[in-house]
Amino acid sequence: MGSRILTMKRQAAELGRIRTGYSRPHQDPSKRRVPVKSQTFILSSHSREYVERAAELYGGRVEEWTPQNTKIAQFRVITEARELRAILPAGDPLSQSYEMWSGGGCARRCDGETEKLSGKACICLARYGDDWHERKPDEVCRPTSRIGVFLPDLPDLGVWRLETKSYYAADALAGGLDTVLQATGGKGLLPVRMWIEQRTAVRQGKTKQFQVVMLVPALPKLRHALSGPISTAAALDPASLDRPAIEAARPDYAAEARRCTTVDDARQVWHRANRAGHVARDGSDPLSLELRQIADDIAKGVDTTTGVVADDNGQDDDEQLLDDTDDGVVDVEVVEDEPPVADPAAAWPAVAQPGGGAR
Repeated sequence: MGSRILTMKRQAAELGRIRTGYSRPHQDPSKRRVPVKSQTFILSSHSREYVERAAELYGGRVEEWTPQNTKIAQFRVITEARELRAILPAGDPLSQSYEMWSGGGCARRCDGETEKLSGKACICLARYGDDWHERKPDEVCRPTSRIGVFLPDLPDLGVWRLETKSYYAADALAGGLDTVLQATGGKGLLPVRMWIEQRTAVRQGKTKQFQVVMLVPALPKLRHALSGPISTAAALDPASLDRPAIEAARPDYAAEARRCTTVDDARQVWHRANRAGHVARDGSDPLSLELRQIADDIAKGVDTTTGVVADDNGQDDDEQLLDDTDDGVVDVEVVEDEPPVADPAAAWPAVAQPGGGAR
């Protein structure tokens, strides 16, 4: 049997990144590249196959691309998709912290109270006060949110990581996700919709434009998101949650009753139908009427499959009539039809006699 390192984080393979912006060269070659906000999602990966498949699904042109501060080439596509359908893995897929990066890697990682690398109290808060996050990005740590999602229509099993350094996006992502996690307990997969939303805010008399990535459960009704975990099949096909369940095949009670040889056996067929909710308790429905008629035929000695009446020695009426004559010709007396007298026990419910209660 296999064993695991208990202190090691277990996570799915990262297949690529989901981005909401890119950069272009500055007019002055000596200056840093200029960041550009994208109206549509950008997907990048070390695998050209993944990016080509993404371009087929979401539009856009595949290009070779080298991220800033690295010399390793990747592939990316600036898609035409303003919305992505994805699946959240089980557990809490959102990781957030205040971070500061330099040429040597991550210099600070803080939860807002404690800087994790040094173990000290939040350095930005101590240095700049409660409004430290309004300072320039190169002066303080930036809120960094990472969330891994499955893109079910792309190849292979692994997550695509969305990363944003927006203060407002961090708040929106955490709020929406926490509501869902409270209902599901982080158990099972959850289909979601993601889109880029443009917003504005006024701070210190200045209007600031920014974008956030919205992430909400992609389910037919809110009750589906709040009623607990859903199945993997429902996560892959959320619309199935709103389809009526296929009714189980109903037994052919009439056929069962016709195979019965006694009235009591036929009555038991009605009881089974009643327990299954397939007949009315007062016997007013068509199936109850049919079962009573079959029981009445059994009581009169009628073959319920052919409708032929048999006498005590097993012969039907026509056979007996021929046996009683030498030449097969008999005199008959014509009488007016009279209504058949039903077996009193076959009148049924109240509730289906004898004994009363439906069994």
